[in-house]
This record gives sequence, C-alpha cells and structure tokens, in this order.
Amino acid sequence: MTEPHASDPRNMEPVHAEAEKTADGRWTARLLLFLRVMAALSMLKGLYHWALVCGIGGPEEGFETQPLPWQTATIFFAVIDLVAAVGLWLAAAWGAVVWLTACVSLAAVEVFFPQVYGGRLFVVVIEGVLLCSYLFLAIQSAREHPQ
Repeated sequence: MTEPHASDPRNMEPVHAEAEKTADGRWTARLLLFLRVMAALSMLKGLYHWALVCGIGGPEEGFETQPLPWQTATIFFAVIDLVAAVGLWLAAAWGAVVWLTACVSLAAVEVFFPQVYGGRLFVVVIEGVLLCSYLFLAIQSAREHPQ
C-alpha cells in the first residue's frame, strides 16, 4: 500500500474547533446583534398590530368599524412582522427578506397611502435608516468572508 499524497481527496485535515470560533469576524457579530435587535422590534410591532386587531389600545370605535384599507394593512403587518421576527432571530436568509419586505411595505403605505395610517414621515425615515444600517452591516460582514 502506498502512502497518500497531499493532493489525495481522501487525505483530510483534522478538524480544529478553535478555528471555527474565530472564523466569525466582528462585523458578522455586529450583524447578528443587529438582526436580533430587529427581531425583538419586529416582535413588538407584530404584537402591537395584533393588539389593534383585538381592540386593545386602538381606536375607540374598534377594529371592525375602521376602513377596509386600515384593517387590511393592520392584519398584513401583524402577520409579516411576527414572521420576520422569527426569521431574523434565527439569522435565516428568508428572515431578512421578509423583514426587508415589511420595511419597504410600511414605508410605501406611509408615503403612497397616507389615508391608511396618516402619512407619518418619521416612520419612513426610521425604516430607511434601519434598512441602510442592515445593508451596511451585511456588506461589511460579506467582506470579512471572501469566497
């Protein structure tokens, strides 16, 4: 039997557990922290919208008496924010996509349909800042792990 060569695919290097821990850089850790914070905020937003649906802390007339566009948007954000929260907490790629969809949707509702939630521009600015922050952190994290 001959000795395996270095180019032999069956020649495998041992696993180094310590190298795995140091593989994540500081930008990746920051991105993960950002995703977890956004998950908590998305959870709160989703629960807030569900509270409006249940009639807790919402308009005095109740959910049923609100206009149909308001009801539709409220239910949409009640569902999508909670789904985004789960995906962000798991740091799954689909979670970021769902969260980005929720951010853009809320900004679009505020800008293009001000009759639904009142056209609050500060909400659009906050969503824009959060979206830009995510993109910055994602790009910096990707630069740490060139492929």
